Amino acid sequence: MSTFPTSAPTPGPDDSFGGRAFAPRDDGTVAGVGIDVVEIDRLSAMLERTPALLDRLLTPSERSLSAASRAARVAAKEAVGKALGAPGDFSWQDVTVERTQVRRPYLRLRGATLRAAEEQGVLHLHLSLSHDGEVATAIVIAERGPAVAGGGAS
Repeated sequence: MSTFPTSAPTPGPDDSFGGRAFAPRDDGTVAGVGIDVVEIDRLSAMLERTPALLDRLLTPSERSLSAASRAARVAAKEAVGKALGAPGDFSWQDVTVERTQVRRPYLRLRGATLRAAEEQGVLHLHLSLSHDGEVATAIVIAERGPAVAGGGAS
């Protein structure tokens, strides 16, 4: 049996599969998970009909991207809201997607969305973006720090 920290402590109902189980964590490390999908052509049509939406939904650095990349950014912002439990004063402008030097996407938060993350003890937001055909998608995992004495997050 594996000693991997999230491995299932006992075999599951079908021992014949073998391999290693990756059971969900129950230690409070994951604060939330959010996922969203956006139809690329539908978003493009909305932006064409209502040009002010471009400024409302996307930060300046996101506005000049391709239609698929803009849709993925909108999906990422929705996924952040879901992962953080839909903070009431969420603003589209409080969330932006940036990229590392090797083009790996990551999130930058400010305002009410940043406050919501900090209030929940979120130290990391993991982001994955994808687009294929007519759909763009994003998933966000909000992760707290390791538990400390007293039960809070660090």
